[in-house]
Amino acid sequence: MFIAPTAASSTLATSQSPVVGSTRFLQSVFSEVLAASGREGFASAVAIETDEPLETSLQTAWSSWFDGPPSQRDFGDIDPEQLKQGFGEILARAHSEGGYVDPQSFVKSLSKEELATIQQVHLLARPIGVDELTEEGALNLLLPPAAGVDLNHDGLTQSGIGYRIGFPDSTTPSEVVAAWDEATANLEPGDKMMYELQMKLPLLLANMYVDAQGQYSHHYEPGDPEFRNPLMSGGYSFLEATQSQLDNLDFMKHRMEPSLYQKHTNFWNHFQQLLSSHGAK
Repeated sequence: MFIAPTAASSTLATSQSPVVGSTRFLQSVFSEVLAASGREGFASAVAIETDEPLETSLQTAWSSWFDGPPSQRDFGDIDPEQLKQGFGEILARAHSEGGYVDPQSFVKSLSKEELATIQQVHLLARPIGVDELTEEGALNLLLPPAAGVDLNHDGLTQSGIGYRIGFPDSTTPSEVVAAWDEATANLEPGDKMMYELQMKLPLLLANMYVDAQGQYSHHYEPGDPEFRNPLMSGGYSFLEATQSQLDNLDFMKHRMEPSLYQKHTNFWNHFQQLLSSHGAK
């Protein structure tokens, strides 16, 4: 079900910036698109209601997000209206022609011009090699960049042959996303990016190994059978993760500038409190 876009945008953005509000709306709409194809979308997706067809809501969500602040996207000299329309047509075709059911076959059916449009929207460094794509890599090419999903729950979002590590992702519980959006609402982009990476450190560290002397031994990469995502393991606690950040700060306190220590401590304390208030574990 869907909600009228204007109402949804204002509802989702109540305690968020307009950029975050439009992104969460986009993710919720495309979660419904994926659900209609028997796929899993965002764990944080909200129920949206309207009488309009799903394809109409799909186009509205895509256009609203694309038309957001230009700081989100930089397509160089390419005409943005033409790009928006071209990718919107691909989204419509993927929805009506089973592209979200069998994304690899659908991507292979696209013309060079359509593949170039996808490449530009996703800011890919080189042309798309259709025979190189995994199921997740192909599926996310058929979704707006902000709506990509972690299909195999490895903690990374693959688009094309590249990976994006970000927080929150499609597997992050709704209560954690709500707390995160509130905690980061007024942060500078650089600070927010740093905290996102720190939230993913358990994933990075879980796949790196040292020897008995504490020296680097080896690591596992995405796609390796041994690669694991501790955030999806049973019993993972986001509250404990924030406490670990605070403990690390206390350990490093005497090696840090006092103002920097206080800044980071304030953030993790605030996020931890919000996690508790939203009922996160």
